[in-house]
Amino acid sequence: MNFFIGCAVWSYKGWVGELYPPGSRATEFLRLYSRRLTTVEGNTTFYAVPNQETVSRWAAETPSGFEFCLKLPRDITHQGLLQPHIPAALKFLKGMQPLGKRLGPMFVQLPPSYSPALIDDLTTFLTAWPRDTAPLAVEVRHPDWFQEPDASKLTALLEKLGVGRVLLDSRPIYNGEDDPQLQSERRKPKLPVHFSVTAPFSLIRFISHPTLSENQPFMEEWVTQIQQWLQMGTRVYFFVHCPLEERSPNNARHFQKLLEQSGVAVPPLPWNNLEQPPNQLSLW
Repeated sequence: MNFFIGCAVWSYKGWVGELYPPGSRATEFLRLYSRRLTTVEGNTTFYAVPNQETVSRWAAETPSGFEFCLKLPRDITHQGLLQPHIPAALKFLKGMQPLGKRLGPMFVQLPPSYSPALIDDLTTFLTAWPRDTAPLAVEVRHPDWFQEPDASKLTALLEKLGVGRVLLDSRPIYNGEDDPQLQSERRKPKLPVHFSVTAPFSLIRFISHPTLSENQPFMEEWVTQIQQWLQMGTRVYFFVHCPLEERSPNNARHFQKLLEQSGVAVPPLPWNNLEQPPNQLSLW
């Protein structure tokens, strides 16, 4: 498969009755999730590093072809310079090896305070990462990374090292008059979208609006872009977020449907092979 679609997490109780069958228990969530969607962002590792037993269980509970795209812990990425934390990053990578072929690209999410002035530190960190063990992508949030000449310097660095650039698209939640993030504890930044590929894969984080229609023009733009990248042989991972987490899976499913209706060569969604709960029918 060259196209994967999923959400940021799998352990969300609010999905019981829609994504998960009524009565599903938390211990069943990963198994159920991985038989409906094809990848997960694995945001959990940003806050806590799982032990080997947990990682092995993740591999055992998920089917062949499913991939985890795990975020490096914040203790590595949000403590100033990256270079001092290279040993911790390599230890984290080693700890994820029980996932085997289920380990997809991992990614570094840098804080807004990490500016282009630290590009030498970033270069040292990325150079030390064993990309033959696991592909790596970087998400930058300081606004100067999106301005020239720093934007081109970052692109050149990532292309040279074969590191992906995480494409964060938060436009849907900033496009309307309302603010869907009012009740959200972690607000997503408002940054430009760079439609560029710097590695054999692309990792996209789409911050969807709770109202499905608000996402339509941006989703249609991504359909066109993804079709082009897939035709070029690029491996695409598309993660759908939403300030109201209840809406994320259905927004992801709608995007999959748009791809299929547009004739984009993507694998069928496993979710479609399962019987829908009755309350789901009205959504489609």
